[in-house]
Amino acid sequence: MTPQQKSEQEKQPPRVSVAVVSHNRLEMLRRCLESLEKCEGRDRLQIIVVDNGSSDGSAELDADFPRTQFIRLPKNFGLTKALNLGWRAADAEYVFFLHDDTEVEPATVVRLAEVLDSHPEAAAVCPLLVDGEGRPAAQLGHLPPDGEWAPAQPPGVEPVPVVYPRGAALMMRVLLIKAIRQIDERYGQFGSDADLATQIRKGSKKILLVPAVRVRHHGRDAYTAFERADFLLGRAVFLGKYQGFGAGLQARLAAVFGPLFGFRFGELKYTLPGQKIDGTQV
Repeated sequence: MTPQQKSEQEKQPPRVSVAVVSHNRLEMLRRCLESLEKCEGRDRLQIIVVDNGSSDGSAELDADFPRTQFIRLPKNFGLTKALNLGWRAADAEYVFFLHDDTEVEPATVVRLAEVLDSHPEAAAVCPLLVDGEGRPAAQLGHLPPDGEWAPAQPPGVEPVPVVYPRGAALMMRVLLIKAIRQIDERYGQFGSDADLATQIRKGSKKILLVPAVRVRHHGRDAYTAFERADFLLGRAVFLGKYQGFGAGLQARLAAVFGPLFGFRFGELKYTLPGQKIDGTQV
């Protein structure tokens, strides 16, 4: 490549902006970024890490990944605010949201972008999530969100519409997020992916699952009391927004009385005052 060609390439906008949200999972984040560095067309990828106040050194990985842009937050502002910071920093027309416990394959980003290119009816696309053994991982949920996830079982390798995929790996058109102004920040850590899926359906667009493209998702089974409370509060926000005040109020009361009568006082500590993971927590 001549110096002139290299200069022209550097002036090109990125093909895809990748926004990785991280919080205190240093080694997983490292593996995620290492996999992104091996992607096809890396020179036209903009990789952004939004670090939610990590204390384990995650935010200092910029020394190992100098081509990655790091946005460091002073504390954990929750997933939703971090996602908004990620897409606002994006220079590409597509943003690929990734959790820090994922690993992509070399062709993942390019192939997902190609599907969006060729399917104007789709507002978003997602890969097939697999576990460490390569088996389909929990990925598809219900609306309204109930916290239950099932592995995708696509009939073949062609893209298929899905209603509500997990937000661990989701590529979207930035224009869609701009159309709704932002991802609703009434959600803290949980609920924003369900909200985006609903907004896409309301806009008569589709989310396509691309079975031929796979992303490893390590995931986890255990959550803190604060995280469980955040989910209950997020569900109440979702129901109030899409099913009306009464449904939202009922869910809000359930978020208090469920933990109370279930003796889950760790959750009640947060659901009673309505404290979600949004940066206002002590």
